[in-house]
Amino acid sequence: MIEMPERPGAPMQQARPRPVRRGPVYSGFPRPVQVVAWLATSAILGIVIGATLPEALRLLGATAALAPGKLAWYGVRATGFLAYFAIAGSVIYGLLLSTKLLDAIAHRPVSFALHKDLALVGLALSALHGVLLLGDHTYTFTLTAIAVPFASPYAPVAVAVGQLAFYGVAIVTSSFYVRRQIGQSAWRRIHFLTFLGFVGVTAHGITSGSDTAAPWAVWAYVVPIAAVVFFLAYRVVVSIAARRDRTRPGLVAVGPDTAG
Repeated sequence: MIEMPERPGAPMQQARPRPVRRGPVYSGFPRPVQVVAWLATSAILGIVIGATLPEALRLLGATAALAPGKLAWYGVRATGFLAYFAIAGSVIYGLLLSTKLLDAIAHRPVSFALHKDLALVGLALSALHGVLLLGDHTYTFTLTAIAVPFASPYAPVAVAVGQLAFYGVAIVTSSFYVRRQIGQSAWRRIHFLTFLGFVGVTAHGITSGSDTAAPWAVWAYVVPIAAVVFFLAYRVVVSIAARRDRTRPGLVAVGPDTAG
């Protein structure tokens, strides 16, 4: 066998190092802490349900007896806020995932599944929110008015913003199930619609909701908005800092193809 002489100055090829995962790694809570957390959560839920459910049932019974036509309207309002909380929670959870803040307290697949499930719950509640309008006698809503933007007999522009936001959330939620087919890059680009959807549902609720001026409703909007703005700003700052570290001379970037 004839050995080929090595060219002077030729770099030696080395095995590609395994990628280094940045951010905290889930280590789990001790078993006693998990038990206490579950017991505390169960106790709080039991107290809240026990304190509010009897009165809620009494008021619903009185409404059904005196003004049965208002039940649909109460359902529309309730499902609207529940849908908003679920969508806002999904957006906040997605931002926490992108910043890796959750990785220290939960497995990433579990967090990702919860992020997706919150989006599904928000989408389902939004659909129910619209369907219940068919039973409301204050305005005559049809399936066309519910599905087609600007066709609503009540606040057509504000309702149209909510309808378009619903379709945006539906597109983002559907992308979870075709992620492998469309690729990670396209999936991430589609996810930018999430922020437009959140802005849309927020604007829809504030401008078309009958409870917007109530103190509790003000906080129901302020808290999710503040959380989304804070975590989005944090995500941007972290991204800018990471890019500066990668371009700073004398440093080696830690990424998918390099090892720190």
